[in-house]
Amino acid sequence: MGTFQITTSNGLATLTLDKGRSNPINHQMVKDLVACIKQLNDDDNVGGLIITGKPGFFSSGIDLIEAYDYDEEQIKQFWIDFLALPGVLSAFKKPLIAAINGHSPAGGCVIALCCDYRVMVEGQFIIGLNEIPVGIIVPDGIFKLYSTCIGERKAYQYILEGKLLSPTEALISGLIDEVCTAENLQYVAEKKIRTLMQFNPVTWSTSKINLRSELINQLKQDHSEILNIMLKQWWAPETRKGLQMMIEKLKSK
Repeated sequence: MGTFQITTSNGLATLTLDKGRSNPINHQMVKDLVACIKQLNDDDNVGGLIITGKPGFFSSGIDLIEAYDYDEEQIKQFWIDFLALPGVLSAFKKPLIAAINGHSPAGGCVIALCCDYRVMVEGQFIIGLNEIPVGIIVPDGIFKLYSTCIGERKAYQYILEGKLLSPTEALISGLIDEVCTAENLQYVAEKKIRTLMQFNPVTWSTSKINLRSELINQLKQDHSEILNIMLKQWWAPETRKGLQMMIEKLKSK
C-alpha cells in the first residue's frame, strides 16, 4: 500500500502509517485502511494488529491541504468513506492496539480510539478531537466512540472545546491506557497484544464484538443526514476561510 507499510511476525501484523512527514489522512489512505483491515480480519494467519506511525506523528488527522481542493463529489465520497472507517476498525474481531508515536489530533485520534488498547510516547505531544475549531462537525458516532473511553461528560466538554491533551492528561482521562518512552513503544505494545493473543480466539473475539455491539451498530448506521449537514458546512464561506488560514499555517511549518 502507498500510504502505509505492513509487516507480519508470528501471527502479529504491524501497520505503520507512512505518508509524508505527519501521516495526514487523505482519501487514498482511508480506502487503503478499510481494505487492509477487512483483509486482516479474515486472515486466519493473523491473530492481532498493531497500528503505529512515525516518530513524532501517529497521524496529524485529515489532510486538509489535499481535502480543501476536492470538488463536491470528491469531498462527499471522502466523508462517506471516512465515516465508515471507525465502524470497520471497531468491528475488527482480533486484538487491535494503537502504538501512538507522537501527535494524534482529530482523525489520528479517531483511529486510535477504535483500538482495544492505546500506548502513547511521553513528550510534548497532543491527542484529542479538535474538529470543531477547524470547522468540521462531529457526528454522534464519533462522540459515542470518544465517550466510551472517557465518559459522556468529558467527551461532551472536550469535543465542544476542541480540547487537545498531553500524554499525561490523556492517561488520566482514560483516552490512552499507558505512557512509555519512544524506545520502548513497540516493546510495550507487542507485550500487551501478545498477552491478548494467548486467549482462545473464538472466545475473545466473540466477547469483544458482543461488548462492542452497541458502539459498532452506531458507527455503522446510515450517515446520510449528518453527511449532508457536514457537506453544507464544509462549503460555507466562513469554513473555507478558516481552512485557508489553517492551511497557510501548515505550509509555513
